[in-house]
Amino acid sequence: MSLLMLFIGSIFVNNILLSRFLGCCPFLGVSTKTDTAKGMGVAVIFVIVLASIMTWLAYNMVLVPLRLEFLYTLSFILIIAALVQFVELALKKINPVLYKSLGIFLPLITTNCAVLGVAVINMNENYGLIESIVNAFGSATGFLLAIILMAGIRERIDRNTNVPKCLQGLPIALVTAGLMSIAFMGFTGIIK
Repeated sequence: MSLLMLFIGSIFVNNILLSRFLGCCPFLGVSTKTDTAKGMGVAVIFVIVLASIMTWLAYNMVLVPLRLEFLYTLSFILIIAALVQFVELALKKINPVLYKSLGIFLPLITTNCAVLGVAVINMNENYGLIESIVNAFGSATGFLLAIILMAGIRERIDRNTNVPKCLQGLPIALVTAGLMSIAFMGFTGIIK
């Protein structure tokens, strides 16, 4: 499979949020404002790409040669936690407003199953380093696309006064996420 097809497939066909349903907590929690969603999406791109590089290196250069492959989950989680701490410190210094608006969801990137999921997918698919980076960047870009689309839709829904009271808030967000997922299923035939 070419790298371009892997990248496009990671964004649209195998979207980490809308197809694989990984990372739903920040998707629903941070997607109320587009600015916050953009910040979260960029942070997730940074963490997923770096985590994929670091986990690939740890798995292929340390765990496999030492026959300790069974420790991959523990190793991956430790690497991801360290990267998120780095992102949190950098964001607090560079953009305190965004840091504050992300709140609890920024440290939750550590436990975001999308980050760990991409690393495990790269391992399970036996991707090389370049393929892992392309898949990670595509998956993270798909996350960014989905969370920004969701935030834009939710902002419009919040301004709409015709939403029944029983559907306001999270219920309409879940309905919207389901419809977005169905829409992304239309991309399935793009890549064979």
